[in-house]
Amino acid sequence: MARLSLPEIPTPEQEKVIAEAIAGKRGKVPAPMIGWLPNPELARRAQHLGALLRYDTSLEPALSEIAILVCGRHWTSHHEWSAHKRIALEAGVDPRTVADIAARKPDPFARNDRERIVLRVASVLLAQTKLPDALYAEGVAILGLRGMVDLVGILGYYSLVALTLNAFELGLPEAHAPELD
Repeated sequence: MARLSLPEIPTPEQEKVIAEAIAGKRGKVPAPMIGWLPNPELARRAQHLGALLRYDTSLEPALSEIAILVCGRHWTSHHEWSAHKRIALEAGVDPRTVADIAARKPDPFARNDRERIVLRVASVLLAQTKLPDALYAEGVAILGLRGMVDLVGILGYYSLVALTLNAFELGLPEAHAPELD
């Protein structure tokens, strides 16, 4: 059961942030924003950063969703996983890749070098908190510097999302993902 919910009577600052989120690309209040609303400025800034990293990076949607799934799996964030598994499949991510990420396979299925490097960089960075020089260089060679910056931004933001969802048990039990157990 969620520890927080949208306030029944939001403050004027919360009302503004909620209205901004609904007017944005998502068209709704994203679940983690519920956890940020007690600090309306955090909610405002985080949801703007999230919109940028979700919709306006140099990475194609399938690559962004692969990174988000790796992050959701790393943090065992059921709600993040459930929401982005659906989005990833709609974006064309191969179901084998999704299943391999869920199972924590060391070399998940990848259809091309761009998917392979996103999987590798995301997994190594989250597990080891840094990237070996060779992997960094390969990431830049395949994704470009902007692509690497966007990938790291996605991983950082979705770590915040996962921790928020997990701490406040947002989206549970309805978004429980048995493949993460």
